[in-house]
Amino acid sequence: MAIVYDELLNLSIPDSEQSYTWKDSIMYALGLGLGLDPGDPEELAFVYEERQKVLPTQAVVLAHPGFWMRDLDTGIDWVRLVAGEFDLTLTAPLPPGGTVTGHSKVIDVFDKGEGRGAVVQSQRILTDKESGKEIATIRQSTFCRGDGGFGGPARQQPKPHQVPDRAPDLICELPTSTQGALLYRLSGDLNPLHADPSVAIKAGFPKPILHGLATFGVAGHALLKVLCDYQPERFRRIGARFTAPVFPGETLRTEIWQDEEGVASFQVRCIDRDVVAVGHGRLEYDT
Repeated sequence: MAIVYDELLNLSIPDSEQSYTWKDSIMYALGLGLGLDPGDPEELAFVYEERQKVLPTQAVVLAHPGFWMRDLDTGIDWVRLVAGEFDLTLTAPLPPGGTVTGHSKVIDVFDKGEGRGAVVQSQRILTDKESGKEIATIRQSTFCRGDGGFGGPARQQPKPHQVPDRAPDLICELPTSTQGALLYRLSGDLNPLHADPSVAIKAGFPKPILHGLATFGVAGHALLKVLCDYQPERFRRIGARFTAPVFPGETLRTEIWQDEEGVASFQVRCIDRDVVAVGHGRLEYDT
């Protein structure tokens, strides 16, 4: 079975609805490692129900359509897929709980060639069920490592955002938990690649890896801390490309360049192995 370009573009992904509570918001934050320092009052606000704040990147897990690349007739080799790029635009801060609806679709597919994989771009618009107001737009590129050469149009992906070629202006190092992937998957992404060692080995990894969006969330935490003083309402848009896997328990260094007022570039380096796990990052925020 293989990808059929037109069929994948016209794939009907069922709308999804999710009611979440303050407990779900805390679980998301715990999955990203907040609360590892129980004496940090800023982090405590995201993992304690009194005067609770919500991490902006939590929008990426709400009303998620599930593992549709596996569960629907996509032709994708789901065992070998990994997160590619992600872009989140927020229109309002998330409340600790509520009911939201996700409207998902495939917006583009790139065939990189035989043995080089394919890239599937999808979009999810998140709305508040009660008011119908849009909360966020989420765009994702998924690298399907086993699906190149399916016969798609010969086109190049748009070039990603480039970070400056100089030392970063700011640095924020944050640890991840060895249980991070097991906690993070409870927020909705149940891909066994992040929990089952046998699946990880089959996919070419020595052990389960951290979800790409968990690494993305750690970067969001670092940017929220350094540039937004832990004020979620100042967080507007964040995008980046995943460039290397992260293993639960590794320490992540977010390197930040201040480009102009309200705009920053960033990348995330796994300092244990000195590899860039998230690159080409860009943040828009209120100053």
